[in-house]
Amino acid sequence: MSAPEVIVHRDAPLLAKAVAARLVTRLVDAVAARGAASLVLTGGGIGTAVLTELAAAPARDAVDWRHVDVWWGDERFLPSGDKERNETGARAALLDHVDVDPARVHPMPPSDGPDGDDPEAAAARYATELREAARPEDHGVVPSFDVLLLGIGPEGHIASLFPGLPALYDERSVVAVRGAPKPPPTRLTLTLTSINAAREIWILAAGPEKANAVALALSDAGPVQVPAAGGRGRQRTLFLLDAEAAGQVPQGMGRPADH
Repeated sequence: MSAPEVIVHRDAPLLAKAVAARLVTRLVDAVAARGAASLVLTGGGIGTAVLTELAAAPARDAVDWRHVDVWWGDERFLPSGDKERNETGARAALLDHVDVDPARVHPMPPSDGPDGDDPEAAAARYATELREAARPEDHGVVPSFDVLLLGIGPEGHIASLFPGLPALYDERSVVAVRGAPKPPPTRLTLTLTSINAAREIWILAAGPEKANAVALALSDAGPVQVPAAGGRGRQRTLFLLDAEAAGQVPQGMGRPADH
């Protein structure tokens, strides 16, 4: 697992633009190196802002989107098209505007999908899809994602892994979460096992309400108490922050990317 690097941008709009630009470069490089790239999306304010900026970026078409697999780190277990679903937001912000191969877009099942209102069955279905996409060189039951984007909650949650919940102990690749402390209570999520299969994990945070969680995630806190402390990429872990979210980062740990 890689040690975290901290990169600080002046404000949230600049952070979103910078992450979008970084993502273009990373996806272009991955497709050039292996003929394909894999990206795991997150929801939330800054995650959606990044996708919006990516759609608007002049360089977005440098990415061969037909060779990019798109996955999700978690999802609200709601009907297809519900405005609260991460998939819905991602399609509106980015996926409807680029030339993706529909067969390479892998949303988590909705509550009106083939498994009906059974989140455990839906989680098992997504786990199967991930396992079938994994290659021998991935050495696991999920692909070695090129970039996995994560937001972070004020209490340190990532994906739908909330402090103290059973999902943090689960070694399956995808699980259902019931009783999440923020609505809706029923969700699907990758586990830390799957998250940490990624080559690169980028944790995004903006705003002063995230500062304490970011500081804890960079500390020696355990992942059961602070799930973000357990998210580490195989090759690289980036904390991409605005100045407010970086307000409690230990001196000398973060480096400013702009002025």
